[in-house]
Amino acid sequence: MNVRRLIPTAAVAGAVALGLTALSACSSSDAAEGGDAGGNGGKLDVVASFYPMQFLAERIGGSHVSVTSLTKPGVEPHDLELSPQQIGGLSDADYILFLKNIQPAVDDAVAQAGVKNTVDAAGLTTLESHGAEVDGHDHGSEEHAGEEHADEHEGEEHADEAALDPHVWLDPVKYAEVAEGVGKSLEKADPDNAADYRKNTETLVAELNKLDKTFEAGLKNTATKTFITTHSAFGYLAERYGLTQEGIAGLDPETEPSPARIDEIHHVAEENKATTVFFETLASDKTAKTLAKDLGLKTGVLDPLEGITDKSAGADYIEVMESNLAALQKALGAK
Repeated sequence: MNVRRLIPTAAVAGAVALGLTALSACSSSDAAEGGDAGGNGGKLDVVASFYPMQFLAERIGGSHVSVTSLTKPGVEPHDLELSPQQIGGLSDADYILFLKNIQPAVDDAVAQAGVKNTVDAAGLTTLESHGAEVDGHDHGSEEHAGEEHADEHEGEEHADEAALDPHVWLDPVKYAEVAEGVGKSLEKADPDNAADYRKNTETLVAELNKLDKTFEAGLKNTATKTFITTHSAFGYLAERYGLTQEGIAGLDPETEPSPARIDEIHHVAEENKATTVFFETLASDKTAKTLAKDLGLKTGVLDPLEGITDKSAGADYIEVMESNLAALQKALGAK
């Protein structure tokens, strides 16, 4: 994950002073472009960091929220850079929902915004380490390389935190835990509509529980339990359903694997009778296709659901996850 420094604080202040409060990002509602709730027809002005957070905010918030996502469709969220307008407009939000340690620029901007109702989804469930160790070192903590830390102990804490896998939304059970936390936080932020938030949360959690059972049944009997993917985003999903994820790269989809890791993947594929090398829609498929050709394997798409585009195999989280299940069943030889 590459760290990109935010614009200087003075520039942020200048953006705010100029009244650049519109968030130039994608949204299900074009009206959600900064300003207070009154400017959104009395709705709660919600800013989500990227699609998995946007989906939760829209489904749970329903008609009471106006949701803006900082990450446009088709943009790889790990390396997102924010505009001065987006940074300046954050402080005008009524509620911010983000996931720490997946978008460094967002983490810094949210900390600067100082919005009372700010929710870090990572704190609503338990994070674990998956796929952080690739090529013999921890890609998960690369974002901290070269940074100067006045406090060495604090630096170690940041490294440990960054090594945790943030891709919790790809496990329907953990995503449901996050949804419940988001629901409670929205009830607190907007108590007048608490009953609706609670009802919407219950409906969504029921859908996620059903999705979990579908995955469990669909992946129970397979010819192999190992799948190969360019992006090590599916650690939680693999652990949940008794599978083994073999990531070509680390948690960052743009990380280039070493020759040693490529050789190791060759061995793993042959030993575990893997049939497919998965890639994703928002990152290059070059490595996957090269490796698949060398091994005589097929390629397929396993979507980490970091954004929905016209290339996505579904219109929303539920549909794309169902497509992911079908892709895994085919690759693993589900019976």
